[in-house]
Amino acid sequence: MPNKDLNAKLVLGTGYDPWYNLAVEEYLVEQLDEREIILYLWQNDNTVVIGRNQNAWQECRIGKLEDNGGKLARRLSGGGAVFHDRGNLNYTLIMPKKVYNLEEQLTVIIKSLNDLGIAAEFSGRNDIVCQDKKISGNAFYYGTKGAYIHGTVLVDSELDKLSSYLKVSEEKIKSKGIDSVTARVMNLTDVDESLNIEDVQNSIQASFRELYNDGQPLTQMEITENDRIQELYNKYSSWEWRFGENPDCDISLNNRFEWGEVEFNLKLTAGNIEEAVLYSDAMYGDLIQKIADCLTGQPFKLSRILQIVGEVLADYHFPKQRDGRKITKEFIGWLESELKEIVY
Repeated sequence: MPNKDLNAKLVLGTGYDPWYNLAVEEYLVEQLDEREIILYLWQNDNTVVIGRNQNAWQECRIGKLEDNGGKLARRLSGGGAVFHDRGNLNYTLIMPKKVYNLEEQLTVIIKSLNDLGIAAEFSGRNDIVCQDKKISGNAFYYGTKGAYIHGTVLVDSELDKLSSYLKVSEEKIKSKGIDSVTARVMNLTDVDESLNIEDVQNSIQASFRELYNDGQPLTQMEITENDRIQELYNKYSSWEWRFGENPDCDISLNNRFEWGEVEFNLKLTAGNIEEAVLYSDAMYGDLIQKIADCLTGQPFKLSRILQIVGEVLADYHFPKQRDGRKITKEFIGWLESELKEIVY
């Protein structure tokens, strides 16, 4: 059952700049009071947003996007690349880490869509579907004291631009058993052409009020410009954050697991790992980065690599324990089989 002892609050985005909207999102989770839960509703325009550990050049046709006045953004959470325009509504549910519960919090979104007559249900690792087609995707992030779930709702988005800007790997398409990325998504207006962004926004607010505030009006928070938001905006808009560095790697491994695709890159110097870079659309954004950080500077020895990766996976808090066991077994097994022919 939803925790109704929390103070439920609302934040409404005021513009369509993805770098600013993501800065506000991170600011809200940083400033979260342990007794609060916040619903943040916002929109971007003509934007591709990639996951925390994705390779921008492999996920997006950047030249085409920017030629058409679009922006590339990178979020804090894991997961895959998505296209945002004004026909898409974004939601973020921000709460203390101790009350994070994916299925519980996503009830807010599913109920709101059901109330609009949309037969929405949770599917797979991070999708909300209707008629077996994706209408919403979500991802999550753990901060120092707060966590969030955020996602999209395709209301009346230009889906042709989605396929035009995004580069989806053949492995991912084959794993879904479909012909193209647009074949598995649809807008809410394909179900009910009368629906619009305002309808969905109002329904999500009503669902959030009912589940977390006994149906009472929400306290609306006004976000004002400050030095911290400007600092975060500078980060999200920077080349370094959006694109990062692509090192000249000596070893590059790639595999698609059920829980995400992983590209594992190592740059070696004198028998040591000078740099480890991992790209992934897995939901566990901070985990992927931690593996890369812990491998950097270590000796290039199979036993040491497997030990480090195993320790990182063992220490990570997976939302579901069975997911952790499965990921650990599969990832360690894959690494060992790939590297045993290369390194002692």
